[in-house]
Amino acid sequence: MAVLGVLVALSVLLEIISAASLGVVSTEGGLVQGQNLLLGFSRYMDVFKGIPFADIPGRFEKPKSHPGWSGTLKATQFRDKCLQLNPFMTIVSGNEDCLYLNIWVPHIGSVASNMPVMVWIYGGAFMFGESFGANFMGTHLYNGQELAERGNVIVVTLGYRVGTLGFLSAGDSTLPGNYGLWDQQAAIAWVHRNIQAFGGDPSNITVFGESAGGASVSFQTLTPHNKGLIRRAITQSGVALCPWSVNRNPRKYAEELALKVNCPTDSGMADCLKMTDPKVLTKAGTVSLTSSPDDPFVDNLALTPVIDGDFLPDDPSNLFHNTADIDYMAGANDMDGHIFTFYDVPSINSPLTFTSVDEIKRLLGAFTKEKGTLGFENGFSTYTLDWGSNPSQETIKKTAVAIETDYIFLIPTQAALYLHASNAGTGRTYSYFFSEPNRMGNYNKPWLGADHADDLQYVFGLPYSTPLMYWPKHRTLSGHMIAYWTNFAKTGDPNVGDLRTPATWPTFTSTGHKFLEINSKMDAGYVGQKLRLRYVNFWTSIFPNLPSIYSE
Repeated sequence: MAVLGVLVALSVLLEIISAASLGVVSTEGGLVQGQNLLLGFSRYMDVFKGIPFADIPGRFEKPKSHPGWSGTLKATQFRDKCLQLNPFMTIVSGNEDCLYLNIWVPHIGSVASNMPVMVWIYGGAFMFGESFGANFMGTHLYNGQELAERGNVIVVTLGYRVGTLGFLSAGDSTLPGNYGLWDQQAAIAWVHRNIQAFGGDPSNITVFGESAGGASVSFQTLTPHNKGLIRRAITQSGVALCPWSVNRNPRKYAEELALKVNCPTDSGMADCLKMTDPKVLTKAGTVSLTSSPDDPFVDNLALTPVIDGDFLPDDPSNLFHNTADIDYMAGANDMDGHIFTFYDVPSINSPLTFTSVDEIKRLLGAFTKEKGTLGFENGFSTYTLDWGSNPSQETIKKTAVAIETDYIFLIPTQAALYLHASNAGTGRTYSYFFSEPNRMGNYNKPWLGADHADDLQYVFGLPYSTPLMYWPKHRTLSGHMIAYWTNFAKTGDPNVGDLRTPATWPTFTSTGHKFLEINSKMDAGYVGQKLRLRYVNFWTSIFPNLPSIYSE
């Protein structure tokens, strides 16, 4: 027994001595030191929280380089989120000093070296969110530990300005807008310049994000300002072509906001707004939470990117030549639109409340109004083709969700995939469709599929970090997604890398349009072709060619 005790003590000592850590890292701003975690035998991770990638930003200005610091920065705490309203539009929280990033570096067997890098951009309608995500059973949603360790990649999450301070635009050079996009770009450039010191490969950066974060990733690949910085990109439920991604008349909202804070709407507007208290500006940047089938909630989202002639020199649809050599993976959830239908058609969520055909007609009418009666009639016949003479309540409710899912997320994503594939040089294109049913839907909505943001928990490995909240099938699904996502980050091919996958995922081409359906039951047969073809055909071919009777 004594010999055994000595051997155990010796092995522990050797483990401590051989602990893999970066120690103090030298960056362009100064020295930083994170926290070193022991994950298992010969498995360590360095976690850096709160490294500044830019200075405190000037109001309605592009981010500037950080002046640096003396001594060693202890990077062990997440920093404040950027100033923002809560989802109920009542309380302001956060800080103007918010341009920080977090880094997870796994050391599996040896100290990290030349590793692929995955840079996460959070969603939140360009109004909410932070680099670490919501607290979930003691962990944070965007905690990069599981993804970094299981996928053997470096994970970076970043903060960027949202709401008024991130996206207010007068539509001219006095308040050009897109400040939040410039923040993201500054973080990506910082990672490119500094990640080698953390064991990363600056020539292999994958940018990925969801919802407004997915649209942001899309914008980052389209802008000429990132030339050569991004190797690969993944957009989840959001692209630059989404109807909510670009505000084409930003001046109207800017003037409305200016009046709220007692600023003029003439040539003095920008100067007045710059001198207004930032919390007052943030609180004024509300969107209406009331909506109806005739006035859908998605139309209220006004604090979004703009075509400014600089970050976005042209309409996003005309900038896909800039993505020619970027590998691209994109997809949507099968019921992404449910979160919006909840606002527009409240009866959708109650098994006891009747959802009428009239509500479906009004909703579709709102999305097709620019084409008038012809647009509505073509759309209604497309969505009710399989209804029969007496559709069930489940069928009607699912149709409402399908209309919102297609219009807001799925069709724009398909269009982005097509434009990427048709402009491709060396860049490969991959399409997915996420269909794991929402875990809360079983109680009163057995028909509910994957709601908006349902994919995030699996990409970030929450079924592993909070196992009591999940079934084994959820860990299986999380393993599949981490494998596809990190294989893609390493090689540009989700099938090729260190981790095995359940199905071979074919590329999406301009003629093939193949996709992978992702859920916990998937096997080699979950490859499909021409996703929701009838609906894609309506929105991308039939609808645009109808005569317009109305425009904004």
